[in-house]
Amino acid sequence: MKKVLFIIICLLGVKVMNAQDPHFSQFFSSPLTLNPANTGKFDGEIRIAGNYRDQWPSINNAYTTQTVSVDFRILKNTIGANNILGMGFYALSDNSSNNAVKLSYYSGSLSFHKALDEDGLQQLGVGLQGTFANMSINTSVLTFEDQLTNSGFTGSTHESFSGQTLSSHYFDVNAGLLYSGSDGNKTNYYVGASMYHFSKPSQHFTTGDTYFLNPRLTFTAGGSFPLSDNTNLHLSGLHNIQGGASESLIGGALQLIANPDDTKPTSFYVGSWYRIGDAIIPYLGLEWNDFRIGASYDVNSSTLKTASQNKGGMEVSLIWAYRPDPDKSIRCPKF
Repeated sequence: MKKVLFIIICLLGVKVMNAQDPHFSQFFSSPLTLNPANTGKFDGEIRIAGNYRDQWPSINNAYTTQTVSVDFRILKNTIGANNILGMGFYALSDNSSNNAVKLSYYSGSLSFHKALDEDGLQQLGVGLQGTFANMSINTSVLTFEDQLTNSGFTGSTHESFSGQTLSSHYFDVNAGLLYSGSDGNKTNYYVGASMYHFSKPSQHFTTGDTYFLNPRLTFTAGGSFPLSDNTNLHLSGLHNIQGGASESLIGGALQLIANPDDTKPTSFYVGSWYRIGDAIIPYLGLEWNDFRIGASYDVNSSTLKTASQNKGGMEVSLIWAYRPDPDKSIRCPKF
């Protein structure tokens, strides 16, 4: 029964692959796949982020996604003390259907954040991103409906592309806006919106077949609020819309600071997010020096839990943000 469920999910995945982007439950830890305007918007000089997600591990490697990104500020001495000009790059790999379907993104982005007041506490940013993408389908490891016999999927298929590796590549454009604000102390907040696949690129795999990648609209909001000298509350939410499908997450984490008087204190994070109608996502994090590591796990609460055995997806993230002078920090929400 599990094999049948796996095959059904694979077939459905191939049909809707042009409508759904890879995604992370820790969306706040993958800034450049979330909004191009996030480029350069962080506390530090340079940021390197890595993410790994293994979704539905009980269904024979259904989806594994990994990404790495780097972003930094440029021309700091020419654009004004409270403005930010950021540049960044990221690479993403997404493998699905037991590695039968492979997707790769390679992107470069620029952003500019303009201070709206003399202290730079309120900023409005815009970001642009260019992407080269490639998708390949190894049909030799797939099974098809006409292979089903009384003994299982033991027959031969009449599909003309059986055994071939199909591939398609395209160029893409993404854009985003980000407003951020602060009270000058520890309270920070932001609202963002982005559109990926702005150009609605097409994909071709076989003669006569063309798939158009639907634009993805993403809306985010969040903030951090002090509760005491050694405790902060971080809240955030996300809403995705793509190709008639939608996804909403909301949640938060408590930051427990072990040594609040240090210039780079050690902090522990504990919290949870909820993907509405789908999964509960507990989260644990640790921050020390310039590093932050996070771990989360999707616990399915939807009807899919029968096939996934409540095993939604394990995810880990690691961010290194180099801060040579913590006394000149930039007030940016972390989640």
